Amino acid sequence: MQLKFTSEDELFRREVADWLTDNLSGEFAPIKHRGGPGDEHVFVEERKAWEQRLAEGGWTCIGWPEAWGGKSATIEQQVIFNEEYARAGGPGRVGHIGETLTGPTLLAFGSEAQKHRYLPGIRAGKELWCQGYSEPSAGSDLANVRTKAVLDETSGEWRITGQKVWTSLAHESDFVFVLARTNPEESAHRGLGFFLVPMRQEGVSIRPITQLTGTAEFNEVFFDEAVCAADDIVGAPGEGWKVAMGLLGFERGVSTLGQQMLFQTELDEVIRLAKNNGAARNPAIRQRIAEAHIGLRTLRYNSLRMLSGGEDGSLSREAMIYKLCWSSWHRNLGKLAMDVLGPDAELIENEPYELGRLQSLFLFTRADTIYGGTNQIQRNIIAERALGMPREPRGNS
Repeated sequence: MQLKFTSEDELFRREVADWLTDNLSGEFAPIKHRGGPGDEHVFVEERKAWEQRLAEGGWTCIGWPEAWGGKSATIEQQVIFNEEYARAGGPGRVGHIGETLTGPTLLAFGSEAQKHRYLPGIRAGKELWCQGYSEPSAGSDLANVRTKAVLDETSGEWRITGQKVWTSLAHESDFVFVLARTNPEESAHRGLGFFLVPMRQEGVSIRPITQLTGTAEFNEVFFDEAVCAADDIVGAPGEGWKVAMGLLGFERGVSTLGQQMLFQTELDEVIRLAKNNGAARNPAIRQRIAEAHIGLRTLRYNSLRMLSGGEDGSLSREAMIYKLCWSSWHRNLGKLAMDVLGPDAELIENEPYELGRLQSLFLFTRADTIYGGTNQIQRNIIAERALGMPREPRGNS
């Protein structure tokens, strides 16, 4: 898919850029360029307020249909918004899980009652969501989830019991979508359900996970017969895998281009430092900077190709390589940042010993090739689903 921007699109770009310039000022000026990957713990309340400012301006959920509060923005317009948002230094979105994952999933698979209940809160920036997929024994192997959902015949409610892990911003979220097993007699991707669960209830407890960076935006989430309303299962029992895979397709949508703009900002900082401290005079460093630039441009062009996927979240073959490519690129950028810093990379001069931005970048990118499916799992997906190669041999269970 080759995107071409019309004169109307360029007017839209100017509108977006002007609004962001006007609003990322005053009380919101300090949060510019903050709250991205590895930095999610900062300015949380300010970024929540920013979500509502975006909503008031009509800039949340712009790709949603107008009937559900969006702008019915074209793919080109959504690309423009994400690029201009990153270029303006828009802060990391605390509402992105709801806007880019929950919302599109409900639009594709949800009931009318679910849409009416949950979409307005997401659109208004007032109800935040997190993702309940990974478990201690089901990270990359998502189909191995053990969290169970049992229908209470008396109340008609679902009771969720189990554990999720690496749940970003769970401690700030109002709701979580949970992949859980509805039929214990079935295994793998069969017998699963996709549930919409309130976080603030007695049956849900949250424990922070402190990372190498010293921050704790990730959490373990424990469900002890947490209550889920009878009609808050998306699709029918047993259809959870279909819904979950659709959601993962939406994850590889237009927001990937905004992600790449954030990567460009990080690369620009590495280049600026290399010029200032003399590292750019090293031919090997210059070569790696050039390779980083080339890699980021390649990511962009592949993203434009993969935006031709279906509206139901189905993935084109081009989309299946994206996670492997961007995570490896970002990990290598972290290494490059440390080599450009040189000996300073190992020093923290000031109390309370807060890491520098590039030091945090390096440590955080260690996780990029693990979460969301390890590189090894991504290669299996490419081989089996994109190239149609035989499935990897499984041992006897």
